[in-house]
Amino acid sequence: MASRYLFADYSSDWPRLFEEEVARWREMLGELLVKVHHVGSTSVPGLAAKPVIDLLPEVSDIAQVEARTEKIVEAGYRAWGEYGLPGRQFFTKDAGEFRSHNIHVYETGNVEIVRHVAFCAYLRSHDDERRDYEALKRAAYAAHPADIKGYCAFKDAWIKRVEPLAVAWFERQPWAV
Repeated sequence: MASRYLFADYSSDWPRLFEEEVARWREMLGELLVKVHHVGSTSVPGLAAKPVIDLLPEVSDIAQVEARTEKIVEAGYRAWGEYGLPGRQFFTKDAGEFRSHNIHVYETGNVEIVRHVAFCAYLRSHDDERRDYEALKRAAYAAHPADIKGYCAFKDAWIKRVEPLAVAWFERQPWAV
């Protein structure tokens, strides 16, 4: 994974870029695709972030995604396998020297789906936490402008504190996954 990265104010282009990528994955996965979630910071209106679109495709059979890895790579993605999260197939796409997309593919029912979806939904619904997270992200970028691992480590404790709150809040919502 490249160490260099970009950081930007929220862009109203991010939802469109997400939808464009969803169309590509619908074409590649066809009937396997159950649903695609926009996760990560680019899914939270108003939140400054690394301009990397995170998609979480839910599929009916993760083994079938693994079987299609060669086709996905031929379409311009890099395959990382589970990349530290059992049950996931992780793919990335770059634009030049910078990452443009992260694709976290899970089989429907995997508990990791709720964790990813809940965190973003929580930030979209809790302005104070969104503002706190943005301030933290800006400080992380200022401290580590050329070190993505340092940037992520800077935010880790905050995320680990808020994530269980987000999941508990999310699971109480009538519209939850």
